[in-house]
Amino acid sequence: MEAAGEVAAAAPAEELRAPAAFVAPLQPEMAAAAVVLPERLQRREAERQQGVERQRQKKEAQVVKEEQSEFFVAAFAREREAVEALLAAGPLEEAAARLQGLQKLLTESVRFLAPYEVRQGQEAVARLQGDLAARRQELQPKKKFAFRARKKEAAPGSEPRPAEPARPAAAAPAPGCGPAEGEAGGPPLCGFSGAENEELELGPAELLQRDVVLSELRGCRVLLRGNANTLRMRDCQGCTVLCGPVSTSALVDGCSDCLLVLACQQLRTHRTRDSQFYVHVTSRAVIEDCTKVSFAPYAWSYAGIERDFESSGLDRNRNNWNLVDDFDWLATDKPSPNWSLIPEQERISCWD
Repeated sequence: MEAAGEVAAAAPAEELRAPAAFVAPLQPEMAAAAVVLPERLQRREAERQQGVERQRQKKEAQVVKEEQSEFFVAAFAREREAVEALLAAGPLEEAAARLQGLQKLLTESVRFLAPYEVRQGQEAVARLQGDLAARRQELQPKKKFAFRARKKEAAPGSEPRPAEPARPAAAAPAPGCGPAEGEAGGPPLCGFSGAENEELELGPAELLQRDVVLSELRGCRVLLRGNANTLRMRDCQGCTVLCGPVSTSALVDGCSDCLLVLACQQLRTHRTRDSQFYVHVTSRAVIEDCTKVSFAPYAWSYAGIERDFESSGLDRNRNNWNLVDDFDWLATDKPSPNWSLIPEQERISCWD
């Protein structure tokens, strides 16, 4: 009986040990699963936290951008009103200085403004520049009125006097500085119009803080050595324009197959195609209704250009030649097909 009891007691013990033998081989797999699972959870948690942090940073950046935009709108409106008041009844030199500060404010704020805000600011600055030029014209002294001597009739029997050679009409100014190309009643402008296959040139004395207009030129080479106030170029074809520092804005409209080298605060290009721009621009260049336009850094020099840069107020250390806003291309994930950068090996370095 005792032996049977020992056998019976031993059997349950063996039965209890048997499952342990089957379980033992599974322990490494379970241990590995226990290790992998926490790592996977940790990785997911880390990714989740990174996503949360990115969203937080994005939200903070958006808040900062909105605050900067609100500050700009308020400051720009305040300065614009001050310029308008000075243009109405104040010293024009002070108005010009405040207007230059307004342009600088816009230039420095471009990086965080929406395209429509940039366009509105540029249009406001351009309008004020036109008003300033018109006010300067109004304050220029008028030409004095003079009576002309009446032509006396020849006495009977006297010999007729030989006819004097005809004098050229004074109403049509020669190409260069004159009132030809501005709007009706606007200030006298410098520039050239209607020339074909000519080499045209203006120097520092002719350009100093003047508004320059180039219009309807065909196959011309234009050299503008000096510091102009503004530059407007419209309806030109196959032209090369080399221009010194422009204090404020340059507008190119309706041109084709042109090569333009210019330095300015603000560059606006409309309805232009198949043209190259070598620019120094302290704001962002703007294109609209343009195709096949390309850009490279400003690469022209002449005797006295440093003095002209200094008088223009342009920052030589700031050149956004490769930052172009295309108002016809709103996609942010793809580059505009309307403009490109000129490859370095294809850029022109000698302009003689």
